[in-house]
Amino acid sequence: MRDVVVVGAGHNALVTACYLAREGLDVEVVEQRDVVGGAVSTVDRFDGWKMDVGSSAHIMVRHTGIIEDLELADCGLAYVDMDPWGFAPVADSDDPEGIEGPATQAISFHIDLDTTCQSIAAVCGDRDAEAYAAVAKDWGDRNVKIFELFQEAPTLSHMGRRLMGVGRGAGVDGLELSRQFLTSADSLLDEHFTDERLKSALAWLGAQSGPPTHEPATADLVGWNMVMHRLAPGRAIGGSGSLSVALAERFRRLGGTIRLGDGAAEIIVRDGRTRGVLTQSGERIAAPTVVAGCHVLTTIGLVGDANLPAGFADRARGTIRTGNGIGMVVRLATDALPQYPGSLGGAEHHALQLLAPSRRFLRAAHGDFVAGRPPQRPAALAMAFSAIDPTIAPEGKHNVTVWGQWHPFELAPGEGDWDAIKEREGQKLIDAVDHVAPGFADSVEHAYVQTPLDLKRELGLINGQVMHVDMSLDQMFAWRPMPELSGYRMPADGLYLTGASTHPGGGVFGASGRTAAGVVMGDLQKASSPLGRIGAALGQRFGR
Repeated sequence: MRDVVVVGAGHNALVTACYLAREGLDVEVVEQRDVVGGAVSTVDRFDGWKMDVGSSAHIMVRHTGIIEDLELADCGLAYVDMDPWGFAPVADSDDPEGIEGPATQAISFHIDLDTTCQSIAAVCGDRDAEAYAAVAKDWGDRNVKIFELFQEAPTLSHMGRRLMGVGRGAGVDGLELSRQFLTSADSLLDEHFTDERLKSALAWLGAQSGPPTHEPATADLVGWNMVMHRLAPGRAIGGSGSLSVALAERFRRLGGTIRLGDGAAEIIVRDGRTRGVLTQSGERIAAPTVVAGCHVLTTIGLVGDANLPAGFADRARGTIRTGNGIGMVVRLATDALPQYPGSLGGAEHHALQLLAPSRRFLRAAHGDFVAGRPPQRPAALAMAFSAIDPTIAPEGKHNVTVWGQWHPFELAPGEGDWDAIKEREGQKLIDAVDHVAPGFADSVEHAYVQTPLDLKRELGLINGQVMHVDMSLDQMFAWRPMPELSGYRMPADGLYLTGASTHPGGGVFGASGRTAAGVVMGDLQKASSPLGRIGAALGQRFGR
């Protein structure tokens, strides 16, 4: 019998497991894949190329302190700072009607704010550079507080305490502050900047969470990126999965057990209490506490509707929106790096390469997505981290990832099926890079295409949704994934949630894992107190 079983070995689940094991609990992690990390994993593809399965750049986790707290550097984790962290090739003209011409220069976003503003000034002029400096200061300050909120349960008291004083440094009162957070990112950009090329680069960066920047309450999807002027995003040496490998190693050193290739077939709940996990091989692991790191809807399926309160499962399936996917990705083995206009002498390959010429272009791609069509011209984000980490490609070769946003999981009638069109759509993403960096397509030796359907197959992502649950305002904070689950507890004693389905959401973060561990430990400590034991006995006696 274990004290705790953790279902899934995604990075949030591993964080939970580490913190619980550090408290002296006997913890076992069960994972159906043969590698740890879920969407934060790296595997061998082709011959000598190590390619990420999901995420590639690590931004939020570096702000949490988890890496230092768990001493992951001692477990082999090392980062290279992404500086610059953003690189956007742009055309000469800032005329919205002509902006989609050939790129001839670039705007670059560096850790150092002054260097970033110099790049903006050279392309867009001094006015926009000065405006950017002000926005970076204001929204950077705001998001330091929001990041603090992201690292604890989204209760009203926590939210009130963390958000108190946000905006005061810029002289913004509460009503105006709420307006600014509830406006669209496009409105925020139009308010502060004049050059469409700068607006387009920031809009494409802000859209990476999923919602397009013309929708309400997306302003902070642009604003939160300003924290990257305070702490650099990082590329984990050896691939994104190096974070998960280091977490697994720390967990083992803390006495934990990881079972690979034998995931959960059932989370055993009887009479409202958690009893353990039945694995796919048929082994029953008894435990009074289970933490599910898989998708919240997958968790409900593993428990079974009949073992949850009447009507709960139907309400969850009808309330929690996974959306129709977000995008797809191609992993490329190449013999050269893309050669962009406005090159920074190769430093551009440290960055997220933002390949969307205008907001009009972004809206057209999103319009295709809403209609259930693959985008005629996809917006692309490229990463070429073999330039700064040669361990992920053979000598003299390169490893390039191209993410394409707004590819629907469920295609409209007449659009075919993903298995039939995957190569065509993957080629579109290669062509999107080649359009800005001519000749790049000829450098591609191998391509591994991950459509929204492939993301579901490989990673269990319902509807191919890489964030688990849509990152719209009504499914964030205390509404994620639904109000009664926002405290990381399922409606069964001893059953908990962690992962992208919970606050603060998707991305490489780890905060959900640490917070869930704290909730579990708090409940165990209450249950072990004299009053807690009396309450548990009364609950059993009276059927609660």
